[in-house]
Amino acid sequence: MTTPRVVVIGAGVVGAALADELSAAGWTDVTVVDQGPLPATGGSSSHAPGLVFQTNPSKTMTELARYTVRKFGSLQLDGASCFLPVGGLEVATTEARLTELQRRHGWLTAWGVGGRLVDADECAALHPLVDRARVLGGLHVPTDGLAKAVNAVEAQIRLATARGVRFLARHEVLDIRTEGDRVAAVVTDRGELPADIVVCCAGIWGPKIARMAGMSLPLTPLAHQLAWTGPVPALAGQDTEAVRPILRHQDADLYFRDRFDRLGIGSYGHRPMPVDVDDIPSVDAADVMPSVLAFTEADFAEAWAQTQSLLPATRDAKIEEGINGLFSFTTDGMPLLGESPDVKGFWVAEAVWVTHSAGVGRAMAEWLTDGYCSSFDLHECDVNRFEPHQLAPAYVLERDCRNFIEVYDIIHPLQPAGAPRPIRTSPFHPRQRELGAVFLEAAGWERPQWYEANAPLLDGRDIPVPGDWAARHWSPVVGAEAQFTRESVALYDMTALKRIEVTGPGAVTYLQRLTTTDIDKSTGSVTYTLMLDENAGIRGDITVARLGRDHFQVGASGNLDLDWMARHLPDDGSAAVRDITAGTCCIGLWGPRAREVLQPLADEDFSNDALRYFRARPAHIGPVPVTAMRLSYVGELGWELYTTADMGLKLWDTLWEAAQPYGGIAAGRGAFNSLRLEKGYRSFGTDMTFEHDPYEAGLAFAVKPGKVDFIGREALQRRAASVRRRLTCLTIDDPRFVVMGKEPVYNGANPVGYVTSAAYGHTIGKGIAYAWLPAALATPGRPLRIGYFDERVPAVVADEPLFDPAMTRLRG
Repeated sequence: MTTPRVVVIGAGVVGAALADELSAAGWTDVTVVDQGPLPATGGSSSHAPGLVFQTNPSKTMTELARYTVRKFGSLQLDGASCFLPVGGLEVATTEARLTELQRRHGWLTAWGVGGRLVDADECAALHPLVDRARVLGGLHVPTDGLAKAVNAVEAQIRLATARGVRFLARHEVLDIRTEGDRVAAVVTDRGELPADIVVCCAGIWGPKIARMAGMSLPLTPLAHQLAWTGPVPALAGQDTEAVRPILRHQDADLYFRDRFDRLGIGSYGHRPMPVDVDDIPSVDAADVMPSVLAFTEADFAEAWAQTQSLLPATRDAKIEEGINGLFSFTTDGMPLLGESPDVKGFWVAEAVWVTHSAGVGRAMAEWLTDGYCSSFDLHECDVNRFEPHQLAPAYVLERDCRNFIEVYDIIHPLQPAGAPRPIRTSPFHPRQRELGAVFLEAAGWERPQWYEANAPLLDGRDIPVPGDWAARHWSPVVGAEAQFTRESVALYDMTALKRIEVTGPGAVTYLQRLTTTDIDKSTGSVTYTLMLDENAGIRGDITVARLGRDHFQVGASGNLDLDWMARHLPDDGSAAVRDITAGTCCIGLWGPRAREVLQPLADEDFSNDALRYFRARPAHIGPVPVTAMRLSYVGELGWELYTTADMGLKLWDTLWEAAQPYGGIAAGRGAFNSLRLEKGYRSFGTDMTFEHDPYEAGLAFAVKPGKVDFIGREALQRRAASVRRRLTCLTIDDPRFVVMGKEPVYNGANPVGYVTSAAYGHTIGKGIAYAWLPAALATPGRPLRIGYFDERVPAVVADEPLFDPAMTRLRG
């Protein structure tokens, strides 16, 4: 079998893992280059403290870490293990952190990792240096531990070398040579290495290497302080490197690890210290190594004081050495994985710490060899997830520094990002501010969550107040807006949703190949459909409106949809895609009075017979030209009304004035989410992702029986025969327990699944939670429980949709 010529740039913990996994999969024409010596190349892997905590709000990140634990635990170097399974302990010194540890324990349970909440006595028993009086409790994960990063690098190098992989030390990469739109070679100071595929695993040098291929990486190297004590008298005689659990004191932005009779102390509590990638010293010019900067003792003073407070035994020791070590930070805290959108064959595996390194090596190897990753869902990690403004250097620097500051903070699921804001505003923004909109952010868009002007709607309504956590970034106005939408009419700003134009004589053939349903319908048709990968995983759920013979408008979820569509364009140029989001805007006019508002304004007939559900037509609303699509993601009569950005404010004002006789309001995203869950509408990226197929996700109706040629069809046929899990609707009677997502679901005492989306249904008077469950448990009427902090909330599997199952309101 002929395999591609692969050059991996960077022989640190990620590059070594990738080379090992690729060669194990049969790709042996692999060359790994690094500017430094092997196995300690001078990058972040060479000084990393090696702590592997698996707990993470991201299921993917937890699974990547779990694979690292499993693989490193099996690796040995000269008879010594590359992983020390000492366990992990996170302690709380505040009530807020203790509650947060309950939430974190829920993530572990949801993602299938064993862990337990422990009291203060057990914290002190697990880690005897901890002052029992300082802690309120903790979270213990027995399978966490210490990775011996440099040893793991060398062990994987040996394995890969035995299969034929070449490792070239002291080779500085000078350029990436391309031919047309493809990578052709890596140019080093010792010659050129021909390549069909290049994978950048350069860590803190990633932006510099990617720039050679014309790619912007939203990554900033930031210095992070790591200090080592001298001998701690209480540890005298410890002849094993580590016997206590790795320890986090996140209330003080600290972590700790053993090193025989000394302690390592890592701090995120100091000021951000970004470093320009071009200012990182070379291997030969660096005092220690390029990723190690001089320790700034003053920045560590508070960390040392907090250490002595939590671990009193350290008062008898001194700080003997320290570094400001460079690590990679991104704007959202997630890795950067995938192929360049512009240069075929140029891939990146960046912003990956030791914790997730082996998992990323496995994921990237699968992606390269199979064309998709079957072991992990990588949608949160795909490097092409970013909008153009999120690649701006000023934005990247500010957000990366903010992410450093918040790395151990308690972050609410709805907590909006900090500065810089606002960045993207719809044409309706001035009117929304006048109405007292409370804005959250999505992909840079300022998006109203509710409007304070609607507070009078609360009169005479009984809106349940959820518990403390769900009541943050919430108002009872959300409930009033949801109820009023079902009673009369409301305007929803839908501008933040991605809009993609598809044109050309080959547009129909292209879209037919890309989607699971029939797109070749009459002009004016609107089709809900799915895009799948070769493994039948859902790449996106989209609506496709045929506006002309060779002209389509696609309603998508985000930039990953645009990237997927662009990658699958025909080579003959017969179809083109264009992101039209910025130049357009959209209002969802929804509610039982929507036709009464719209028809007097329009120059076209908007009766049910003239424009049926899932049909589109051009029209004028007053003086505003619009594309009107009869769609509703809140389950009510209405239309999505699209126009150009310059006409947006006029469209809002025209509709607003016409809606006032009916008491019309503007409504926000909080009401939208409640209403769409009552109708059972899925949200890609939350309810289903790359790892799920249409049958599991309850979207079989979006697959046309007998369609013979679309991406993923053969795999989908295989998967259809064995549906082992289902996205399932649960309802909760107690209004105090409005869950937020990512909570574990229990059948009796056994964790069996996890929540995706959740909200209170203000029409049906129940809490709603969608969850992934084993198919055998997804039967209506089955009682289950949801783990919510320290509660087990009763829930029951329900038939869906919960509201208007006959669709009479949508089709009226």
